[in-house]
Amino acid sequence: MNAIFINDGFIMNILGIDIGGTGIKGAVVDTHTGALCTERMRLLTPVPATPEAVAGTVAQLVAHFNWQGPIGCGFPAAVRDGVALTAANISKRWIGCNVRDVLQQATGCAVTAVNDADAAGYAEMDFGAGKDRTGTVLVCTLGTGIGTALFSHGQLVPNTEFGHIEIGGKEAEQWASGLVREKRALSWKRWAKRVNVYLTHMEAYIWPDLIIVGGGVSKKHDKFLPLLELKSEIVPAQMRNEAGIIGAALAAMHALPKVKRQHLAS
Repeated sequence: MNAIFINDGFIMNILGIDIGGTGIKGAVVDTHTGALCTERMRLLTPVPATPEAVAGTVAQLVAHFNWQGPIGCGFPAAVRDGVALTAANISKRWIGCNVRDVLQQATGCAVTAVNDADAAGYAEMDFGAGKDRTGTVLVCTLGTGIGTALFSHGQLVPNTEFGHIEIGGKEAEQWASGLVREKRALSWKRWAKRVNVYLTHMEAYIWPDLIIVGGGVSKKHDKFLPLLELKSEIVPAQMRNEAGIIGAALAAMHALPKVKRQHLAS
């Protein structure tokens, strides 16, 4: 596929990849509109999700799209300068690994790696429920774990990892994630009480003006959002399961120096 579509000196189309605890998804994204340019492709996350296994699966996705351009990757860890500092729902062997280098070697493409929840946050703030919103915005993804992205007046505070705060002696995501609801067959009402406790703690810590709830359960937001009792405004994410893919592509686009974008356009 033609990897680079350029308008006014800026790369527009970038392959976004979202690495999760259960699935690895990808699609080509128009970073100026947030639209997917291709059908989304999803492969199962390998078990165990070691660097070698995950890199191989990502390479399969890249081959599927016949991709040769920039890649943005949302990764389930705190990521600093491409290096994974934690490992959530993937092999602990990732800790200390340079995610960017591992995936670049496997794909032959330039890779930008960011925290997966931060990627979803970028998508919601640019094209979704957070568009044109100021103040403090918390994006919370409820899926295999709990991911968070915090924005202050549109600026990301990276790698917040608020899903790992302890409440009652347990990490929040161990009893309030979407996966926990499924595994324990919790009713929406019982699970909503857990989510409410978690988000009430978030309010006490950061007092957000807006909370955006995403992740796999966001498509059924009518089942639990009306049951929450919070002081902050709370809305469902609009980008749904595509948020991680779109946001990863946005991160890669912003990581490209402007001079490089202009060079590619010449």
